[in-house]
Amino acid sequence: MILSMTGYAVQSSDAGRARLNLELKTVNSRFLDLGFRMAEELRQAEPQLREAIVGRLTRGKVECRLYWQANPGAAVDLAMNGELLQRLEQAQAQLRGRFPDAPALSVGELLRWPGVLGESGPDFDSLLAMAGKLIQSALDELIATRAREGAKLAEMIRERVGKMRELVAQAEPILPAAVAEYQEKLTNRLKEAVATLDEDRVRTEVSLFAQRADVMEEFSRLRTHLDEVERVLKAGGPAGKRLDFLMQELNREANTLASKSISNALSSIAIEMKLIIEQMREQVQNLE
Repeated sequence: MILSMTGYAVQSSDAGRARLNLELKTVNSRFLDLGFRMAEELRQAEPQLREAIVGRLTRGKVECRLYWQANPGAAVDLAMNGELLQRLEQAQAQLRGRFPDAPALSVGELLRWPGVLGESGPDFDSLLAMAGKLIQSALDELIATRAREGAKLAEMIRERVGKMRELVAQAEPILPAAVAEYQEKLTNRLKEAVATLDEDRVRTEVSLFAQRADVMEEFSRLRTHLDEVERVLKAGGPAGKRLDFLMQELNREANTLASKSISNALSSIAIEMKLIIEQMREQVQNLE
């Protein structure tokens, strides 16, 4: 399975009075680069989230966002600040010891006292345990998304590999005619050189012709690299770095073919090859 480095997943779970949400977003990167966005009270979940991501992804820039939301329809639990009530009771007892006729604090006054009454927050221990389950579900969804995208990219690369093979097949029959045409031009130049007894020029022209005419090795290496691209795609797994290297090798052979070209037709084919290789290289940059 070939995976893209681009993907998105979101998972959420109801925790009664709160809802925990986890989002994963990934884009291409040379290495595995993790970033986390979460409230401080959820920061304890980061180690387990990091461990889960590292265990299942190898490349890409990953942004993980973890946050909770209060459920608007959930019943509100009111919590008393027992410590504050105790201090108020102690303060009242001391004051009434000095002012016995002073009235005692009423229930209404105590409830209105700042900090005495408040809503109880979510159970963060439960939220942290829930985060461990959410990250696995989110990773399942993310990998499935990356697999679908990776399959599309792999198919696009295979199509361009097929076009490259067609170009090689077009170039090989052209080569004999191109060599014959170039040889005729070379013969005329050699005749001029022989007429003036310029032996150095004769040797230079023959050497140049031998170098330019011999492109069969480039064709052979192109086929070998294309075979390897298809093998890597079929094998699956983390293939981005290997395919990127093969794109460099294909481009090297296409450049050599262009520099050795002895006809306009071969030059056009070499340029077309370079364009197709660049298209493949752009797709490969997105593979894990």
